[in-house]
Order: sequence, then C-alpha cells, then structure tokens
Amino acid sequence: MTSVTDRLTESVLLEILENAFQWFVVVDKESNILYINEEYCKFLETTREEAIGKPVNEVIENSRMHEVVETGEEHVASPHFIKGNYMLANRVPVRVDGEIVGAFGSVIFRDMNDWHNLSSQVRTTMEKIKIGQTAEKTTFQLQDILGSSDSIRSIKETIQMIAPSDLPVLIQGESGTGKEMFAQSIHYLSNRSEKPFVKVNCAAIPAEFLELELFGSVGSTEQIQRKGRIHQAEGGTLFLDDLGDMPLSMQVKLLRVLQEGTIEPIGSHNANKVNIRIIAAVNQPLKNLMESGKFREDLYYRIHAVTLQIPPLRQRMDDFEEITNHFFHETIATVGKRNLSIAPETMQTLKEYSWPGNVRELQNVIQAAVYLTNGDVIEPSVLPQGVRAKSRYYTGNTQTLQQAIEQLEGNIIAETLQMYPNKREAAKVLGLSRSTFYEKMKKYEF
Repeated sequence: MTSVTDRLTESVLLEILENAFQWFVVVDKESNILYINEEYCKFLETTREEAIGKPVNEVIENSRMHEVVETGEEHVASPHFIKGNYMLANRVPVRVDGEIVGAFGSVIFRDMNDWHNLSSQVRTTMEKIKIGQTAEKTTFQLQDILGSSDSIRSIKETIQMIAPSDLPVLIQGESGTGKEMFAQSIHYLSNRSEKPFVKVNCAAIPAEFLELELFGSVGSTEQIQRKGRIHQAEGGTLFLDDLGDMPLSMQVKLLRVLQEGTIEPIGSHNANKVNIRIIAAVNQPLKNLMESGKFREDLYYRIHAVTLQIPPLRQRMDDFEEITNHFFHETIATVGKRNLSIAPETMQTLKEYSWPGNVRELQNVIQAAVYLTNGDVIEPSVLPQGVRAKSRYYTGNTQTLQQAIEQLEGNIIAETLQMYPNKREAAKVLGLSRSTFYEKMKKYEF
C-alpha cells in the first residue's frame, strides 16, 4: 500500500507549509534559515529570497531557534517579543537518526491578548516555574495592573519597551503602591519569564545574615553548602525590595554582580558567573540616601538608568473607582455576598480620604467593609474612623476657616496614625508633646 508521504508531491507539501501555520520557519544545524513561509516574510518586511540562507537571529528579532538547535529542548508556548508585541511560539528540534539537524518554529498566537482570552491552560503552565525552596511564583502580569490614567498608561508602555532587555530597573514609590506587581510584570514580559523570579526584602533580613542569604556559602572543597538567592534566580530575575536598607558593605558586592556578572559565596575565593536580571524597589528616593552617605554613588548611577516612578493612589484618582470596584467584586465573590453593593455616599467618603497606605490600604479597607456589612449595602459607618474623616483638602463649601483648619488637623492626625500606629512615635513625627497629642486624639475621637 502506498504511504501518505509517497502520495504527497512537493507542491502539496509547500501548500501545507504555507497555510498550515500563519508563520512558519525551518533552520539547519547552523541555525541558518532553510525555509520561511510568505506570511512570516510579510510581517518581517523581508522577502523569502533575502531571508533564506541567513542566520535566523539576523532575520527574526529575539529569535531563540539557535537555543533549540544547541540544546535539543523544545520551547512550547514560549513568549516571543517581536516588533513591539508579544506572541507565542513553538520551537521544536528536528532529528535524523538521533542527531539534531535543525529546528522548526511556528507562531500559535500573534497577540498576547488573544492568548490570555483563549488559552487559560497555557497561561497556567507558563506561571509554573521552579525557583528553589524560598522563591515565589510569578502571579502578577501587565494586565493585572489596574488603571488607565496617563501616569499608569505611561508606566505600562515603558514596561513593554524595557521588558525584553536585561537592563536593571529601579522602581520608586510609597509603601503600598504595588511595586512588586510592576516588577513581576517586567519579569513576565521578558525572555526570562520561564525562569525564576526571586524576591529578597533587604529591610526584613538582618544585615549580618543578608550576605549569606544573597550569596550562599561553600565548604572547604568549594562544594555549595547553602544556595543563595542569586543562585536561585539563575537565568531569571532577582527582585531586591527596599534596596535603600541594604548595608554599604553589601552594596559593593551588588555592584560587582551588576558590572561583572559574578559572585563569590561566603567561604569561596573563586568568582562564579551568574546570569540574572536585577530589579530593585525603594520607597524613598535613592538620590536622597546617596547625598546623605547611606547609598553608594557608583551603585546609584548603575541602577537608576531605567526608573519607574509609581504614583501614590491620591495622585491617580482617575483610577480610583476602577481599583475600588475590582477589590470589591473580588472580595464579594470570595465571601459569597454577591448581592452586596457600595452606597454612593460610601464611595464618596472613600474618594475623599487621602490613602497614605495607598492601594494596599484600600484593598484592606474594602475587604474589611465587606465582612463587617450585615445588610445588602456597604454604608460609611463600617469604614475605619480615619477613613470616615472627610477630605484633607478644603473644598470651598460653607465651612468657616476654623472648621476647615480643624478638619485638616484631624485628617493629618488620622493619616499619621495610619502610618505610625504607635502613639508616641506619631506624636514625635508631628512634633507634638504626648499630652497635646492625646488631647487632640480625644478631640477628634480617635
């Protein structure tokens, strides 16, 4: 009986290759293009004649076909950043008699939005990454960042531009603005998305243990005794939260990682190569720390070239209702109170608060309000006292000047207590004696 392959003429095979996949490319064992279909050429703004015979990475931006040829490992549903957009590609090695003789690749989704809408299973697979015993799963992606204000749109556009690079990124913003979400979004959009995303909170780890935590240690035979976070992040992204709290001695070592791509574990005299991208976050300007001698000038200039300034919630009120409704619907779905709604006056009260704890504080307040509400409507009465205080800004209503001043004073005290729950510390921050501070707390019913 005649086999199927015997009955397929060359013209039929070419017709299948041209139409079976929207974009399709085949390379030889030197990663030179053997075949590329017409639709792919149109997208790449080239011709088949110009493309065939050339190294694939000279024709296709950010191509990883050569990695498949070299390693023999398949890339399934792998993000591919090309011409300002992310697509999903399959890359498979071609073997003849057990020897790799080339590879072929196909694009399965041309747009990441289509992917997210059509393939939740693929998305789940992409999120399962191994990053060691203390690492964390990437859970936030660009579409998870809520808001369409000019500032947020600009940050998202910047993330899309810088994600494919290996440039270090500095993220500045107040506590609670979601800096880790932005860091994970960069990682997820990068070519490192299938590798680890490892977080280190520099403020939470005592200074005497930070070196061990980051760099690990070796024994007398150079055998690794403890794998540091940097090694855990190999091939992926190391996220250094609260970088401003890193001791100066450790800043020197971090600078070496950035400049030379090497580390020396504790107990070792050999420099080990590492392949990581560093994203750092701070809640106060590093320039101020540098000027006060708490941050190295050379490290500052090395890490601040790409800086994302995350605005506080009070400066992006155009996004407020979208963010509030997101947290609200997310919580009622979890709790099972699907008939619950937010009273208009409650939403107005929320808008008038200045949110010193930013998006994180808003999320906590909404969650608490859902749990504390017995009826079908969230009333202002279930909100915390500090939130129920009206706007710290004078709105030009019928208040007297004295009333406006008292309103402002009460809101400042409320905000300070939110940031500094310890009353002695709050009084000190405001420059008040303890007795005066307690009198004002009693006056404003805190």
